Amino acid sequence: MTSFRRCRLPLCAVLLLGLAGCAGYPGPTGFSGSLPAKGPIISDTTLNISNSVQFPLEKLIYWGAYAGAAYLILDPLAPNWEIEQAAFPDSHYHFSLKMKRVYAGGAGESRVVFHQQAKELMRQGGYDGYQVLEYTEGIESSVMGSQRVSQGVIRLTRNDAPVKAVAVAVEARSSDGN
Repeated sequence: MTSFRRCRLPLCAVLLLGLAGCAGYPGPTGFSGSLPAKGPIISDTTLNISNSVQFPLEKLIYWGAYAGAAYLILDPLAPNWEIEQAAFPDSHYHFSLKMKRVYAGGAGESRVVFHQQAKELMRQGGYDGYQVLEYTEGIESSVMGSQRVSQGVIRLTRNDAPVKAVAVAVEARSSDGN
């Protein structure tokens, strides 16, 4: 799925350039039927919704293409942050987060996403807590534009103190003869 995300922008650009070129295509088409040999591929017709409301077909198609391209680029349902994690010995984990290059909000939520991922990992492993050992935020610049990034290291912890306290109390009772 990530390979599809990388090729969406060039694909949309090619699609929009292709649609822009269709408006004045002068030669014959590969379709059979009653398409004109000369002139635009999108015919000069209007969609009549009522006597006073009419929409040109050409504008409907172009605005639909613009809306589709904007949806593919922004993709509001896709997560804003991509997370990679690596496990190390002694219950240490390294997280690397990268934000989408084109986004509509979510620029300040890196720390929240980091802690959500740490809590999820803690719950899955049956740990009682975690400690943040290292955390950094930054921006990486490239030809395609800047991208927010953050990295951090956590250590998952178990709380063994209550178990030890109960064991000491049980030993004290047994040594008293109770």
